[in-house]
Amino acid sequence: MIQFSIVVPTLNESENIDLLLARLFALNIPSNTFEVIFVDDSSNDGTPDKIRAWQRHANVHLIERSGNPDLMASVLAGTDAAHSDIIVVMDADLSHPHEQLNALVEPLLHDHYDIVIGSRYIDGGGILGWTFYRHMLSRIGGWLARPFCDVSDATSGFFAFRRELATNISERAHGYKILLEILMANGDNLRIKEIPILFRDRAHGTSKLSLSHQLVYLQRLMTLVGGSVSAGTAGRFAAVGLLGVLVDVLVFQWMISRETGLALAHIISFIVAVGVNYIMNATWSFRSSDGYSLQWNQFSRFFIVGALALLLRGGVLALFVYTLYVQPSLAIFPAIAVTALINYLGSAFYVFPNILHLPSQNMRWRVAAIGVVAFCILLRLIYLGLAQLIPDEAYYWQYAQHMDLSFYDHPPMVAWLIWLSTAVFGDNEIGVRAGAFICSLIAMGFLYAYAKNLYDKSTALRTILLFSVLPMGFVSGFLMTPDAPLGAAWIAALYFMERALVANQQSAWLGMGIAFGLGLLSKYTLGLLGLAALVFVLLDPVARRWMGRPHPYLALILALFIFSPVLIWNFQHDWASFAFQSTRHIANSHQFSVHFLLIYIMILLTPIGFIAVTLALIQNNSCKQEISHCGIQNRKRLFVQIMTGVPFLVFLVFSTFDHPKFHWTGPVWLAVLPTIAWMLVQPDGLNQFSRWLQRAWGHTITICLLIYALTLHYLVLGIPGVPYHLFTEHYFWRETTQMVEQITEEVRQHTGMEPIVVGMSKWSVASSLYFYNHARGDLDIRSRNLFGDTGAMYNYWFPSQPPTNRPIIQIGMRPKDIEHIRADDNLKQMLIRPGEIQYRTIRNNKVFLRRVYYRIAKGFKGLPT
Repeated sequence: MIQFSIVVPTLNESENIDLLLARLFALNIPSNTFEVIFVDDSSNDGTPDKIRAWQRHANVHLIERSGNPDLMASVLAGTDAAHSDIIVVMDADLSHPHEQLNALVEPLLHDHYDIVIGSRYIDGGGILGWTFYRHMLSRIGGWLARPFCDVSDATSGFFAFRRELATNISERAHGYKILLEILMANGDNLRIKEIPILFRDRAHGTSKLSLSHQLVYLQRLMTLVGGSVSAGTAGRFAAVGLLGVLVDVLVFQWMISRETGLALAHIISFIVAVGVNYIMNATWSFRSSDGYSLQWNQFSRFFIVGALALLLRGGVLALFVYTLYVQPSLAIFPAIAVTALINYLGSAFYVFPNILHLPSQNMRWRVAAIGVVAFCILLRLIYLGLAQLIPDEAYYWQYAQHMDLSFYDHPPMVAWLIWLSTAVFGDNEIGVRAGAFICSLIAMGFLYAYAKNLYDKSTALRTILLFSVLPMGFVSGFLMTPDAPLGAAWIAALYFMERALVANQQSAWLGMGIAFGLGLLSKYTLGLLGLAALVFVLLDPVARRWMGRPHPYLALILALFIFSPVLIWNFQHDWASFAFQSTRHIANSHQFSVHFLLIYIMILLTPIGFIAVTLALIQNNSCKQEISHCGIQNRKRLFVQIMTGVPFLVFLVFSTFDHPKFHWTGPVWLAVLPTIAWMLVQPDGLNQFSRWLQRAWGHTITICLLIYALTLHYLVLGIPGVPYHLFTEHYFWRETTQMVEQITEEVRQHTGMEPIVVGMSKWSVASSLYFYNHARGDLDIRSRNLFGDTGAMYNYWFPSQPPTNRPIIQIGMRPKDIEHIRADDNLKQMLIRPGEIQYRTIRNNKVFLRRVYYRIAKGFKGLPT
């Protein structure tokens, strides 16, 4: 009885036929249990004759195809002719290890799996005899397919599968990667196993692989995931794009020559070009046999893609003009190139998708996740060094100028990261923010692994998508504040906690100790996860067993050892940091702020995210699988609920008597993010409201992307006709510092003495002025602690100032900041002949940016006794 059929496609393989068949029939497998089917693509070297010679005395068959050689068509023809339901595919060039044939088919014969793949890229696998170039091409092919089909070697040519899986392959399928077609055509419910194989380069004959095959593979992969991608569409899009580039450049150059601003010139030229492109792409470039008409929903999608491309290209243009000092007439070309790439991919997958090969909802979310995450990373990367620092970032940069074991109002991790990144990139915006960007990548890696452990790879991709677009994730990956390393450490701790407490892995306790230690070096808030872990251990009988083992206590010791710099600093400074983070809230406990807490959560998560979190935490879907599996799922659900609920309850109680800051709860929602992502594609058992919520996520993601891109473009290049009113207090400190330098020089010239510049806030004004003046270093900058009010770390850096006759220049964001400090002190009594509060208007290219308020005094009398 034939148990499995081996299908071998051939093209000029006469030198290998005898040796291949001799090896196959010499295996310790009864020869009557399998057949070998050769499908030849018009070989001209005698290959069919060699096969016919074996047909006389072995279970060997030959199918001869005519027409253009096509490996996929050959394999499908062999599958149709097979006498068994299990098909093995292998090459005739002796590169595949025939001795592992039994390992390939046994799992299918026992009905444990649907596909078994001989993988070169898992532990134990490898390649012998290939050049680095061929090896990298194969690797890249596997990497490109991996997000969509969840296997390590989707380009393998040695695999076994159930025959019925081939019936789902599209009639339009072509190329040489039949495995990819089978995986993509049969959805996400396949039972797949990969076994390691050692692949050897062919000993005889020549390889049929060429660059054209790689391009066909790439085009086919993009088609399988829903893109209107082909040589025809790419060529037509390129032709239309060249016309659009010509229009774009001509309009841009004309407007620049008329001294139009950079922002207005590139926006108008883009709008004109994109209008031409849309009409031609809709009616020609992406026109299918069914045809496309100009529809409003299609136009809205085209508008969204175009708007995102426009706002990103503004950053590219600013990068070349303001950072690399390239003339605008030349900088427009790389900006247009980036725009064209985004427009093409957006058009192929979003505006004009392949309606003849529309993938599953799960696959569409995978494609969206890859595209959106890539866009978010690119957007942040381009604008990272263009957007000016906010005062918080400048203050933490000040930390790095006074390196210490810890600091009064925060642990030292943010300072250490800034010190390291500025040592590499310099004391500039990108040097300050590089650490935040890297922390976001680390967070995404751990979040992917955490979500995959809770659910699956598809859910993990959607989790990264949500993290990238929600404000709590996007902002923390852009601004260098303690929230950036805290987020990375928080999700790393969650990952190791799930592995230790739910998956029962002893080695995870080491990672947990390291993650907790680094997290506490970032922000004390991470301690709430420790409390949540204790609650979970007390509630979960399985996890409770760890209380009698040494691992949790060793992890605690490791975390405290890593955290020891903060303990040492506090010991040296009378526990000032711990007192600041605790007693200050108790002393000021008078404000009921639960409503503010909920509003801040909706800002961090968006309103749709807030609703989704609520549903995710209260959902209690009945398990319809085996009891053991249901037990694990219930424990995972409890883990998510505890890791989210306990920290949230702490903040909720706190908000009943004090006002929380809007970003405090950001990391709390990382634990439940995978559950929200899982709910996105789970229609079974969900009510109509939940399905509406699924659709609402698409609009939320689009709106978030547009807001981020628009805000960054607005801050760096501006939006023509839109005044700067939203950021007048906390932004444009580069221009403000230039104005303060001008005021200082006037006082210096008038008095002949070096004035003291005092930022009239706790630390914001002084830090921002210092950062943007540090290159010149000609300002003596202090904070308001000069007058006896609190100045956070400025109390340690510049603890006092004796009476002086040097002029005092007070700088404030608002007039009241200059007039008053502590309610019980009269500021004017400390100053010698203080003048009136004045302001100067700051403009850039005649555009109003903000006002700076200041007052000049003849000197400082000292603090009142």
